[in-house]
Amino acid sequence: MARAFLIVMDSVGVGGAPDAADFGDAGANTLGHIAQACADGRADVGRLGPLRMPNLDALGLGAAIALASGVQAPGMGAKPVGRWGAATEISRGKDTPSGHWELAGVPVPWEWTYFPDTVPAFPPELTALVCKLAGTEGILGNCHASGVPIIEKHCAEHLRTGWPICYTSADSVFQIAAHEEAFGLQRLLKLCQDLAPHLHAMKVGRVIARPFTGTPGNFKRTANRHDYAIDPPAPTLLEWVAEAGGATHAIGKIGDIFSMKGVGKLWKGKNDIDLFDHLDRLAGEAEAGSLTFANFVEFDSLYGHPRDVAGYARALEWFDARVAGFLARLGPGDLAIFTADHGNDPTWTGTEHTRERVPLICAGVGQGSLGLRAFTDVAASVAAHLGIANRSAGRSFL
Repeated sequence: MARAFLIVMDSVGVGGAPDAADFGDAGANTLGHIAQACADGRADVGRLGPLRMPNLDALGLGAAIALASGVQAPGMGAKPVGRWGAATEISRGKDTPSGHWELAGVPVPWEWTYFPDTVPAFPPELTALVCKLAGTEGILGNCHASGVPIIEKHCAEHLRTGWPICYTSADSVFQIAAHEEAFGLQRLLKLCQDLAPHLHAMKVGRVIARPFTGTPGNFKRTANRHDYAIDPPAPTLLEWVAEAGGATHAIGKIGDIFSMKGVGKLWKGKNDIDLFDHLDRLAGEAEAGSLTFANFVEFDSLYGHPRDVAGYARALEWFDARVAGFLARLGPGDLAIFTADHGNDPTWTGTEHTRERVPLICAGVGQGSLGLRAFTDVAASVAAHLGIANRSAGRSFL
């Protein structure tokens, strides 16, 4: 029996979203702009020259960029031997839950709550609740920020006072950074867990624990991040497969994003290298009729938000090199779909996600263009491949 592997390259957008201007992102193109920067010699840090992604490009990645945005990415555009296209999101957001849920068949039916880009960003009653739950007299931050700079700004005061560092972004999130030893990792996780129901009731998508270690000027965020996400509004692809009797494997933060609903086994790691090792292993071990759903977050967290073009390019080239070995482990009848949840153009202004179309790159199901599709078509296609009922409005492209 066939198996399915749904692989999300977090934030690897391909531009061209028809409503990008509504989000201030008209012209954003994560992959297209990275490829152009590499071709122009503006990404020669730890790597050199044009962007090299021969394995995914051979499956149709360069063609997908051109289809989505009308941009011919330098160094890409091989004649595809896979099935390729691009997908457009309808949920009103450019965030992680919206993108993943819709890929899994469930668009977001509500408007997310976002905090204003003011100081303070949070209403007094919410700040008071955080202080009560944390047992502190105040919080630090209370603004829109990127994770590394705000920890740099408040690390010393956090260690002196014990107050948690609280911040948000253009996404519907409430993030809390705290020192693993001085504040306590378990204390931080409990704070976020206890706070999450109140934020979810406000339709804030995620409360994120952001632990770090070290000293001012020499700190490091750890792999013990945990997302407390609001539950999906309806059963998703993971639950469809599980309820039909299929095994489900979640790699990376998929368990957090879907609140573990429909997740049979969860595989986590310290970094994307560990996560790809899990993916390789499951290509050999996953059960017949199973779904393996993976998220590779470091494109977004380490390189997109910090606007590190060269680092993003290095990560893409590393990932593409690993793809060859993964594809070689697939068996007859297996389907692998490489896609993304949103964009995070490292050449763009600000530090936030960008509203973009995402690539649809398929291995194991022939070749040819899929055209422009809906996010929900991914769930419908995986369901068709596994022989289970499609419970979304999407249409299979198989």
